[in-house]
Amino acid sequence: MENKEAPRTVSTHQIANRSPIGRRIATMLGGTALVAALAACGVGGDYSDVKPELPDYYPAGYAQLVDASKQEGGELTIYSNTDQQSWAPIIDAFQDKFPWVGSINATNLDSDEVFQRALSEQATGQDSADIVVSNAADAWADFAERPDTLVSYASPELRHLPDWASPLPNVYSLSVDPISMVYNTALIPQDERPTSIADLAAKVTAHPDDFNGMIAVRNPAGAFGFTVTSAFVNNDPDAAWADFAKILPFSKNETSTGGMVEKVTSGEYSVGFFMGSPALTAEQRTGGLIKAVFPTDGTPLLRRGIGIAHGAPHEATAKLFLDFVLSEAGQKAVSEGGLTAYRDGVQRAEDGVATYQEVVDSVGPKSLIFVPYTKAGDEEIDAFSERWKSLQAD
Repeated sequence: MENKEAPRTVSTHQIANRSPIGRRIATMLGGTALVAALAACGVGGDYSDVKPELPDYYPAGYAQLVDASKQEGGELTIYSNTDQQSWAPIIDAFQDKFPWVGSINATNLDSDEVFQRALSEQATGQDSADIVVSNAADAWADFAERPDTLVSYASPELRHLPDWASPLPNVYSLSVDPISMVYNTALIPQDERPTSIADLAAKVTAHPDDFNGMIAVRNPAGAFGFTVTSAFVNNDPDAAWADFAKILPFSKNETSTGGMVEKVTSGEYSVGFFMGSPALTAEQRTGGLIKAVFPTDGTPLLRRGIGIAHGAPHEATAKLFLDFVLSEAGQKAVSEGGLTAYRDGVQRAEDGVATYQEVVDSVGPKSLIFVPYTKAGDEEIDAFSERWKSLQAD
């Protein structure tokens, strides 16, 4: 069967990254003009005879879901806090399989804004997102417990995934992001390079002058910082606080992974820890100047949740997309986008980051800390942050 291709709504950023010709087109055309030009070149038409190949374990009635998607106008809207470079290979692979879905809009919002926008639109009856994606575990817990926020859907892919792949009812894991430590190889001698939080504490104690003011830490007063840091602490509270008592007097708080990586790269800091997924590509981007490691005394794993929004205007297409990203082909595309694929048997993409299995092989299964999808109260966050601040130098 010939694979017909619908016009695709993409950004100038995506086109510019695909080829030298694309970069020239993106330079000449603005976003609106580019989309119009691409649509004019596309081929519309009837996709009723297009039959995507489906896994043999999908239910017999799945073909009806495919047919329903073809009647939804070829559109899909995703509210996410995931960047466009990560989405591009996923969207490309999905549209190759389901070519009638020609327009996919995936946002890159703040973690809280993802849910706030969806809740606001659902409350007022506006057309909202089809799919919600975020790695904000506490915000997911709040969103998912509210009535009429998520479509109840059991993916046929679930039985081929690990038990932890669905952290909440109707919430699945797009990827599982290991929280890492990075250091500047030009600033830290070989014998002072840390492999764990406990190891860093020991090396700070042995070489205090080398680390004074040179350690970047994620501020636990923020949602991400509290989520990953408290997960590490709760795994072994006595050991964690004892190590932090040695490290934090030499540290400074930072509020984003990107900022931490940039400052470790520039030499403002020599080491930083509890960083999100952008840190995993820093070694490649800096030619080896930055090294990312998974702490052997506990590597938090933050699942990037994905669910179908209640009232999704394109619900059938959203179900196809959800199933696709959980499938073997979808997880390969996840890896190509620089996120951590976790499906068994999926290998790291060329120039990609470590897969879940590689993280397991690096630190061992007992050192993995799955960040729970639970809500924390303001009092708990404030108490944690105050204890943290009390250990830092004024």
